[in-house]
Amino acid sequence: SLSGRIVGGVWWFFTLIIISSYTANLAAFLTVERMVSPIESAEDLAKQTDIAYGTLDSGSTKEFFRRSKIAVYEKMWGYMKSAEPTVFTKNTQEGVVRVRKSKGKYAFLLESTMNEYTEQRKPCDTMKVGGNLDSKGYGVATPKGSLLRSAVNLAVLKLNEQGLLDKLKNKWWYDKGECGSGGGGEKDKSSQALSLSNVAGVFYILVGGLGLAMLVALIEFCYKSRNEAKRMKVEAPMSEHHHPNHHHHLPHHLTPSSPRPSCSSPRTSPHPSHSPGYSPGHTPSPSPSTHNLATYSEVFDGYGSDDGSDGDVMI
Repeated sequence: SLSGRIVGGVWWFFTLIIISSYTANLAAFLTVERMVSPIESAEDLAKQTDIAYGTLDSGSTKEFFRRSKIAVYEKMWGYMKSAEPTVFTKNTQEGVVRVRKSKGKYAFLLESTMNEYTEQRKPCDTMKVGGNLDSKGYGVATPKGSLLRSAVNLAVLKLNEQGLLDKLKNKWWYDKGECGSGGGGEKDKSSQALSLSNVAGVFYILVGGLGLAMLVALIEFCYKSRNEAKRMKVEAPMSEHHHPNHHHHLPHHLTPSSPRPSCSSPRTSPHPSHSPGYSPGHTPSPSPSTHNLATYSEVFDGYGSDDGSDGDVMI
């Protein structure tokens, strides 16, 4: 039927798209060159000496390592102080350029916000490694005793609760980035997978095709039922016309309720003189029973007996 062909066609199309998408994604996953770094955390940096690392010569990052009491960070601070040539840079741009020119032999430690922003700018050859070393927020400075302090604090807290700060960061860091969608780090890893949203269209086609097949099947059923009803209405009068009722009638003198004739001889006197009403010279008239037997004899002569014998009556 047409509905069955629609279901089969939609299913084969769905299967083809799914297999093609999986094959293309697998090929891209196997062939695209990825940046593989031997450094995944601050501990990895502290354990090795092949890759140099440093910070901005002034700023919060340098102060963090200088004041830290954590053993790993103290070890890293001791290395940076004694490194020759110096691993500190005058500004952030100088540190980024040094990373790009070092061919993987220098790591620049900076704030995560600036790191993520730089990662999304051309030539797209840097990446963020590992998690954040510490978590701090930015503050807006006001003069001591200023009336703006409370208003600014409330405004920032309100924007943070509404999620507007995160939306603005995604807009200017990632949506308007120059290195494609995704913000690097964890987002780069998640973008490698084929999510359901990437193949949602083919599922819509499958559901739509099944719905269309059900609609066509319903239309076919109604159409065939209607044609069958019309055909039965046309055939009914024709059947009565070609097959009239036949009635077989018996002769009027032989009805089904008539008793089957029996042949019996009446008892007669041995001599006619013994009969009542006998007078000499008078010919006796036949009795009513004799007349009835004669009538049945005529009928049997015309139709024959049931057992095939002749219809003679002996009296």
